[in-house]
Amino acid sequence: MRIKLTFPNTVKDWYRNIFTTPIWAVTILIVIVWLAYGWNLGSVGLIDETEPLFAEASRQMLVTGDWITPIFNGETRFDKPALIYWCQAIAYAIMGVNEWSVRLPSAIAAVGVIGLTFYTIHWYFAQKDRLEQVSRPIRRNFTAMLAAAMLALSPEMIVWGRAGVSDMMLTGCMASALLCFFLGYASQEEPEAQFPVSLFPNSWYVACYVLIAAAILSKGPVGIVLPILIIGAFLIYLGNIRQVLKEMRIFTGMLIIFGLSAPWYVLVTWRNGWNYINSFFGYHNVERFTEVVNGHSAPWYFYFVVVLLGFAPYSVYLPMAMASTKFWQRSHWRHCQERSQQLGLFACIWFIAIFGFFNIAVTKLPSYVLPLMPAIAILIALVWSDFLPANKSDLPCASAFLKISLWNNVILATVFAVALFQISHLMDHNSVVPGFRLLLQNAGLPTLGGLIWFAGALLLGALIISRHWHSIITANLLIFTATLVIVLMPALFLMDQQRQQPLRELSALVMAQEHMSMAGLPKLSDEELVMVGFKKPSVVFYTRKPVNYIYQPPDAVDYIQNRTAQAEKPPSMLVIASQKDLVKMNLPPDSYDILDTRESYQLIRVSLSAFKPKA
Repeated sequence: MRIKLTFPNTVKDWYRNIFTTPIWAVTILIVIVWLAYGWNLGSVGLIDETEPLFAEASRQMLVTGDWITPIFNGETRFDKPALIYWCQAIAYAIMGVNEWSVRLPSAIAAVGVIGLTFYTIHWYFAQKDRLEQVSRPIRRNFTAMLAAAMLALSPEMIVWGRAGVSDMMLTGCMASALLCFFLGYASQEEPEAQFPVSLFPNSWYVACYVLIAAAILSKGPVGIVLPILIIGAFLIYLGNIRQVLKEMRIFTGMLIIFGLSAPWYVLVTWRNGWNYINSFFGYHNVERFTEVVNGHSAPWYFYFVVVLLGFAPYSVYLPMAMASTKFWQRSHWRHCQERSQQLGLFACIWFIAIFGFFNIAVTKLPSYVLPLMPAIAILIALVWSDFLPANKSDLPCASAFLKISLWNNVILATVFAVALFQISHLMDHNSVVPGFRLLLQNAGLPTLGGLIWFAGALLLGALIISRHWHSIITANLLIFTATLVIVLMPALFLMDQQRQQPLRELSALVMAQEHMSMAGLPKLSDEELVMVGFKKPSVVFYTRKPVNYIYQPPDAVDYIQNRTAQAEKPPSMLVIASQKDLVKMNLPPDSYDILDTRESYQLIRVSLSAFKPKA
């Protein structure tokens, strides 16, 4: 009697069933998202100079109950609209005033657009399978996970998704609005019946309008200008703009957008008048586009480098991905494609519009092109979907373009390896964090990073030679994940330890004196706090006190002498400065006491009576 063992087949069937459902892809994506946007999110202090500006303005909203006018350090802050402040203030109310609450809105925005990217790609391939009358769930699930994973594990997304500033909020709202537009556009394949005519468009279009309103509240006019530019260019290119605008109920859409976004702008303008209009619309919008603001100029190739490094290492496949869409074949896209299969063209126009717009702008910053990152992820995932079948014999032959891109991938990994091996020698000496370079070397992080990328380059080369195309992009994800976990996160803690922790400790000393009376002196909380030589907004957040920033040491001495002449004043003031700037102030030895020293910073109490003219 023979006994037939079916266990191996059962295991094989179990694996097949798992990979035909999106559960495994969603599970992997949850782990990736947690590593990139949840892990140690609040374990590092606020990073000067931008992040504390948002954090403190949001705290002031919560403390004062004024949810209209953002205030930082006793002055109005009109750089950005209110949505980021509202979200951070709500997070404070729920979880307390801390770093986690500051960064949570950005992390949620990043996770939101990553999740919607996954859904859009998954839906796209489901429609593709329906049209081709085939069932390829593994390809559908893997490509959706690939697009979302590349987006989640890209340097630009991680940097801004873990920072408590408005850039990721804009990206999350704008990119999600564009994806919702495409889903609404592609879902409405059939022409509408004339009657009855609904006042509202389909739910995806409504979501698009709501998200555009949120984008306007995140960063201003750019939140609607760019979506109009992208959607308009897409529809004009396809020649169906009138039909689609009718489907979108564009007038209803405008009412939704401005009904949600305009009230705050009306209220803040009513309260602050031309001061707000000139500052926000004039300086922070028009002038940033037409002039160099805050010295943020850059050469014409700046954004090419930002895209290459900001979406590394997958960015080497972007030229091939754009070429594969054949976006220049207008007749093909106008007459031979169903709406649901126009995602590649839409992503291509999305990328070109934002890239071109900010190349024209005179002021240039890396974060400006953050909203095009989802488009890159979609384009690269679509081109790699052809190389995902498990059966090697089914794989297409590598084109010359693909081979060039593959070996460019190896070259980029090798360049990263060499750069990491040499980074401690390439770093400029920073007087504020003089020990960071040595600390980095002693931790061995550059060597570890170099080894990871060198091993990655060898692995990629081996996969190319063996024609395991479908494993190459996965290998890139693993290499970057290893770099994030083993090198980048520990390096961030070291940077915080050297750059921000000393200021937090001095700020904590100021806070600790809040309930202490000093012999013969007022409480420290009654004394003015002055920073000399630099502006570190994190001190305002951590001390919960206004800070007077004075850049030149001689000006600080003049200010102290002028304060001495005032009738109503505490008998002393607090000064935070670097040891070098304190020497430049040349204060009399008996005029101050050193309260504490942290790295290159000192906190001193200056006695104003020492500067009184003697009778």
